[in-house]
Amino acid sequence: MMGRRGFVTGAAGIFAAPGLSFGPGQTERVLRGTLPPGAPDYVYVPVEVPRGVRELRVSYAYERPPVPPGTQGNALDIGIFDERGTEPGGRGFRGWSGGARSEFFLRADDATPGYLPGPVRAGTWHIALGPYTVAPQGLAYTVTVRLAYGPSGRTPRPVYPPERAAGRGRAWYRGDCHVHSVYSDGRRTPAEVAAAAREAGLDFLNTSEHNTHAAHRAWEGLWGDDLLILTGEEVTTRNGHVVAVGVDPGTFVDWRYRARDNRFGHVARAVRRAGGLVVPAHPHATCIGCNWKFGFADADVVEVWNGPYTPDDEVTLADWDSTLATGRRWVPAMGASDAHREPQKVGEPQTVVLADDLSREAILAGLRAGRSYVAESAAVSLAFSAAGGRGAHAGIGERLAVPSGTPVTVRLEVTGAPGCAVRFVTDQGVLHTAGLPASGAGTVEWTTTPAYAAYVRAEVRHPATVPGLPGALAAFTNPVFLGDGT
Repeated sequence: MMGRRGFVTGAAGIFAAPGLSFGPGQTERVLRGTLPPGAPDYVYVPVEVPRGVRELRVSYAYERPPVPPGTQGNALDIGIFDERGTEPGGRGFRGWSGGARSEFFLRADDATPGYLPGPVRAGTWHIALGPYTVAPQGLAYTVTVRLAYGPSGRTPRPVYPPERAAGRGRAWYRGDCHVHSVYSDGRRTPAEVAAAAREAGLDFLNTSEHNTHAAHRAWEGLWGDDLLILTGEEVTTRNGHVVAVGVDPGTFVDWRYRARDNRFGHVARAVRRAGGLVVPAHPHATCIGCNWKFGFADADVVEVWNGPYTPDDEVTLADWDSTLATGRRWVPAMGASDAHREPQKVGEPQTVVLADDLSREAILAGLRAGRSYVAESAAVSLAFSAAGGRGAHAGIGERLAVPSGTPVTVRLEVTGAPGCAVRFVTDQGVLHTAGLPASGAGTVEWTTTPAYAAYVRAEVRHPATVPGLPGALAAFTNPVFLGDGT
């Protein structure tokens, strides 16, 4: 059996201090190293774990030297893989907290949120360090590994959310597919997230923690007939974030690649095999590593509106709109709150989906087909359709297949948008606008033809606050396509 003081092995650039005993049945070792600018995205520090370990605990710290203006300082993420290895696919994955925590633990019966409980088996484990940004002076870090010995507890069998809630049959269901809790860098517990979802009037929620599926098992007792909980992950790469929506519970989606590695298509297919949707998140966000670089060929839906409406959402909306003109292979839009903590609101915005029932299968089918609109809150409701020809009718995400010269009447019914205005947007741009009554409830109609408008989608906007720019969105729809598509 390996000696208890020999449980950490060194690696290039790492100094392992002598083992220190700090209590009965416990040992500690400190690892120090420096990562230079240009270090790999992920550095794996090996840890030799002997038999008989009950609990593994890791803490870390790193230096933050001053940097010149305009230069990024140090930021270091952390996670861990067990003795099964670090290969793509995550067979050995045991957890990730990014930069949200300075320490974590794992044992059979429990683990820090973001990490998976399970036995601490003997073998070579790897602490995964992710140098998010590195100062010119380099990133000097210290990792402390502590092992406690004794009988291993029992690992609880995970309890995952059911795939169906009571629902209302075929109806419009409100949801938020991008939220965070203490299982990554959020500050709300799952119970607080579920309560906030109900307060926001939501029918469904997708758990989407950064680079971990540990939260899939954290919702026991929080779902109900009124709330469907889907399981997913925010796959946080160095070239953009993508939300895996509604994957099979317990599915790990890998995040250790860039666009230049040509691996995203493989990952997207893995998400679909697990029953989920591939949703690029906040594609034009300005945070480091957030801007989407993988293209949209492998996307099922795109998150056009993320949190309170901002200029980068406006850019994303325009970018998405520019892809709709052909009407052949289009990617539907959605919105989500990306809420992490107070005062950020779960359900601001929310996606409203026409689905056959309140089930995982039906909600994902509605999102995939674009039978949805996005609203800033549950107070705002829309009904959008187009009619023409001999009784032909089409709703959001559908095609009104009538000859090019056929008169088509587009109709939008709005409630809950006082002070707002309606815009009908086509492949030519905004072709019709109308103000809403002071009550915020009204109906706007416009007549066109497929020859004049290849598609029509609706926006509800607040008054403009910046000259020359439109007001913030209160709601918008996916398009109705016009014509036979030839």
